[in-house]
Amino acid sequence: MKEVLRELSEWSARGDDIALATVVAARRSAPRPPGAKLAVSESGEIAGGVSGGCVEGAVVEIAHRVLAGSPPELQSFGIADADAWEVGLPCGGEIDVWIQRYEPGRFEQLARSDGRATEITMLEGANPGAKLLVEADGARSGSLGAPELDDEAVRVGAELLWTESCERRGSLFFDVTAPAPRLIVFGAVDIAAPLCTLARTAGFRPYVVDPRARFARAERFPDAERVVAAWPHEAFAALGGIDRATSIVVLTHDPKLDDAALQIALRSPSRFVGAMGSRRAQERRRERLLGAGVTEDELARLAAPLGLDLGGITAGETALSVLAEVVAARHGHEGGRLSQARGRIHEVAA
Repeated sequence: MKEVLRELSEWSARGDDIALATVVAARRSAPRPPGAKLAVSESGEIAGGVSGGCVEGAVVEIAHRVLAGSPPELQSFGIADADAWEVGLPCGGEIDVWIQRYEPGRFEQLARSDGRATEITMLEGANPGAKLLVEADGARSGSLGAPELDDEAVRVGAELLWTESCERRGSLFFDVTAPAPRLIVFGAVDIAAPLCTLARTAGFRPYVVDPRARFARAERFPDAERVVAAWPHEAFAALGGIDRATSIVVLTHDPKLDDAALQIALRSPSRFVGAMGSRRAQERRRERLLGAGVTEDELARLAAPLGLDLGGITAGETALSVLAEVVAARHGHEGGRLSQARGRIHEVAA
């Protein structure tokens, strides 16, 4: 949704009717993932995209039909190999696209304000176009037409809120909006600055935390969203707590600092927790944390030594290794070489 918000706002402000097309399923090497959008104004302006160019013309025609009064449409498009070459997708692909009249609402407000929510749309059945919204705090609005269907959709929608993935499940499409994921870097050390730079480039919001105020200075980390000079319990509270979309990496090599952060991080719902250090240092850390009351199950969450095995030496290379593992964990991958992997490179929900 965020990729077309600016145009939706501008067109709505001048009173235009708008049609919105959304990729609701993708198969094979499809060009855009579920959730990708194409907006079409009544005056013919276009924003966003659903296929990289090869089916946009057909989608725009359907959009104009919808704007003229036709009901919403669900269409499937197979992208021929010859066409796929033109958009850089020589394996072709298939996409399902839902085209409807755009009506501004709470979902768009949340997307604009970096909120977290799932909008559920009925694509087929008794009530096509019906919508139900579930927010991060459990609030819901709208209905799919039956209480039992609403309850099940809310359950799934609440789950997908934190996977940050849009999916079609049967006759329902779950469209998720969420803020950029957070990466909390504990330790204002040499690799923290390039790690923040790489993280921001990859779409994360990086934060640096260190109780040593002489190191935790904002000018040292220009790409950090915020630099907090405080002990972990104070810093995490100042940053709004730790949620399921937060990754935490601990870099200081100082037991009294590292352990304090890890005891909180390992007991939190954070998506990923990792710590720098040699294998010998990890053994000593393990003994300390167990002695401090951390359980075996909690320790099993810890990625240590932190990073993928890239053979890096410099601060920048080490930062790349760290972020690579964070990204892999975010998507449920191990992070091996693609040339030695089996299966599809990009897995998308059908």
